[in-house]
Amino acid sequence: MKILVTDRHGKGSEHIEIGAAGDGIEVEFFDQPEEVTDAAWASADAIVTYRGTEGVMNAVNKMQRATIIVRGGVGFDGLDLEVLGQRGIAVSTVPDYGTTEVADHALSLLLALRRGVTLYDDVMQRAASSEWTYLPNPCIDRLRGRVFGVVGLGRIGLAAARRAVGFDMDVAFYDPFLPDGVDLATGFKRVASMQELAEIADAVSVHTPLTAASNNIINADVLGRMKANAVVINTSRGPTVDVDALFTALQDNTIAGAGLDVWPVEPPASDHPLLQAYSAKEPWLAGRFILSPHAAFYSPPGLFDLRSKAIATAALRLRTGEARNCQNRMYLTE
Repeated sequence: MKILVTDRHGKGSEHIEIGAAGDGIEVEFFDQPEEVTDAAWASADAIVTYRGTEGVMNAVNKMQRATIIVRGGVGFDGLDLEVLGQRGIAVSTVPDYGTTEVADHALSLLLALRRGVTLYDDVMQRAASSEWTYLPNPCIDRLRGRVFGVVGLGRIGLAAARRAVGFDMDVAFYDPFLPDGVDLATGFKRVASMQELAEIADAVSVHTPLTAASNNIINADVLGRMKANAVVINTSRGPTVDVDALFTALQDNTIAGAGLDVWPVEPPASDHPLLQAYSAKEPWLAGRFILSPHAAFYSPPGLFDLRSKAIATAALRLRTGEARNCQNRMYLTE
């Protein structure tokens, strides 16, 4: 039995995957999906991919033995669940890796904005002796008593909400897919629409998977309903936030700030006006925008969990036939 890894994480540490696969399963590694040979596609019983979903779909007709594709991550963007299911290929994910890291990152972005961390750091690097004082900024505010609005109260959204409660924030959430009673179990305020959440939240933190319904869920209408001192946090998927509308909202002072770990198309094009203003350190954006490179998931133990759990999910399918965390069961023909 063989597991194909289309885009390995770091040469020299393959023992993580080999150990997770266990005896009797070979693991074959490539650096990029484009480098995978036809023979490797054909001989793989299972496939693990991280950033290679497009390459995987382009190679579907080359797969002769595969019974599972594991996307190393929470989402499954780019994988055609129906097409793969009709070929008997399960699509699984690793939903429990990085939960604590991403939740921590969301609150870190919020804290950095609300406490002026990046603003002060930039000023201190340039002029600590002459600028040793607090600076007024639309983002700076206390957290206690403010409303932390969560879009998508799944594992990560719930973990972020719990952290917000630790800072004495009130939590409200919008998630039409959760059953009645979640608000009673958590003590959080449930709202019926994205518009309602926008109107009451002091911070809107996005934790939804990317679907047709969540694409551009943070749009011009939602931003226009937010408080002038509110901030947007996105550690989910880039296309959930309309960055053109976000740029306009920041420039017009419709909202105070934003912290993003993701971008609609990654890596981002440098000619976007928001990134141009950010790179040029334009004064109007100072302390109001933070960008990190889709790295919220990362910590050494978090990456170990991702790699080992992805391989273990593939190995389980090969040994027992079970497709753990399967995302296309409704289409799967065994």
